[in-house]
Amino acid sequence: RRSALRDIWREIAVWDGRPRDRLHASEFWALHDISFELQPGDALGIVGANGAGKSTLLKVLSRLLKPDTGEVRIVGRVGTLIELGAGFNPVLTGRENVFAQGALYGYGVREMARRLDAIVDFADIGEGIDKPVQHYSSGMCARLGLAIAVHVDPDLLLVDEVLAVGDLAFQNKCMRHMREFRERGGTLVFVGHAGHQVQAACDR
Repeated sequence: RRSALRDIWREIAVWDGRPRDRLHASEFWALHDISFELQPGDALGIVGANGAGKSTLLKVLSRLLKPDTGEVRIVGRVGTLIELGAGFNPVLTGRENVFAQGALYGYGVREMARRLDAIVDFADIGEGIDKPVQHYSSGMCARLGLAIAVHVDPDLLLVDEVLAVGDLAFQNKCMRHMREFRERGGTLVFVGHAGHQVQAACDR
């Protein structure tokens, strides 16, 4: 606990800008010496065993986690689908969550209303759009989450293993959309265990 307090103090101490370069007892580096650069239209596939650091890397890219050392530079808007239902308010309906998520991306009610039909059509969850998210299956959460992420005009799209919970038709729809997204100049980082999906979606 003392080491955690020391790290927090270093974080808020303006005069101490040194990077953290050593571990405390029982800690380990989830990521270390990772370096890459992506250009518009690139698609990077990330594969590896459970615990290899794949999801951690996406959380660093999405700024949910701050790296202890090094830096992340991203130009443009980031769309993320890292955890099923992440950011959803369980007591709000799917439709209400669309507007709530839009606010997190910086869009007002009028702008999200303009995108609503496309999001509902992509998610294809029927009457579920007007039911509380707490009653959704994991597949419905994935559908709605990805539908929102791809319709907020991201420059970089981060997708983490969520296609595994969707049916084949939805997976195919997502793969087509990711190809079209890249053709428009979007950049994709895709984590998955299904080798054929990674090969189909990514070139690196």
